[in-house]
Amino acid sequence: MTTPNSVRTDLTTLITGLYRQALADPAIGPDCDFFEAGGDSLAAFQITAGLQEELGVDVPVALVFSYPAPADLAAAVEADLAEGVR
Repeated sequence: MTTPNSVRTDLTTLITGLYRQALADPAIGPDCDFFEAGGDSLAAFQITAGLQEELGVDVPVALVFSYPAPADLAAAVEADLAEGVR
């Protein structure tokens, strides 16, 4: 059985990896800020495209801007998935 915490951990790991790829920075961690790491709209689109590819769901780019840390974005995406919104 998958627990909510394990889902968030998996999402956080996935999203952190997408941030690292989009921002070309292997040092990015789950609590790093997208903007402080040099994020821009192109990187945000790359991140959401990666999420769509991996999860098969549409994640609005605005969520990256609203939840700039991978861990925070994972929590928001998890909540949306649980509600069946996206």
